[in-house]
Amino acid sequence: MYSGVQFSLYPMSDDFVGLITGALGALDPYRDRLRIETDDLSTLLVGPPELLFPAMRDLFVSVAASGVHCVLSATVSRGCPGGEDQSICDTNEPVGAVAELPQRVEAAIGRVAQALRTGQPVAGQFALYVLGSDTHMPEVYGCTELLERSGVLDRPKNFVTKVKGDAGAVFEALSESFMRFGPSEGHVTLDMTISANSPSNAG
Repeated sequence: MYSGVQFSLYPMSDDFVGLITGALGALDPYRDRLRIETDDLSTLLVGPPELLFPAMRDLFVSVAASGVHCVLSATVSRGCPGGEDQSICDTNEPVGAVAELPQRVEAAIGRVAQALRTGQPVAGQFALYVLGSDTHMPEVYGCTELLERSGVLDRPKNFVTKVKGDAGAVFEALSESFMRFGPSEGHVTLDMTISANSPSNAG
């Protein structure tokens, strides 16, 4: 299974270059298990699906800790038919519909409850796409139950679902959404935007 993410990070600061380069050290613990490539548009991470969201979380929280408004935009994918399977993506974690839906929801809720709390509040919105499956809506409803019972669901919006909470819980909930729902061998993607320190929340 091929799994990876393309993401871009936007600190709203004159010193955006310094903030981004200064945060790159947050990826160091993952470099031995992820392939990391950066160009003028985005950064690519390829590797085990369970590492993609922790790596993004650590990089994002490192920048958000500066207090500036920052946004991360990402497209995460597993099982893409155009992607070549690579051993670097191998995982021992359960992926997709390896158990009945209620069991997967309960397992995901447990993982979010145990997630590292960072002390950094974030808001986000995302859409989960279970591609090539005529049973995608039960999977999406299972994902919604996970978010609601984990306490990170804010509200549904047009085309997306809004989430909020500690960055640790939010990124873990998104990771579990990506990992637990949809067919094990099918193509699943997740588009997300995460924001911290937004001036919209001031006052």
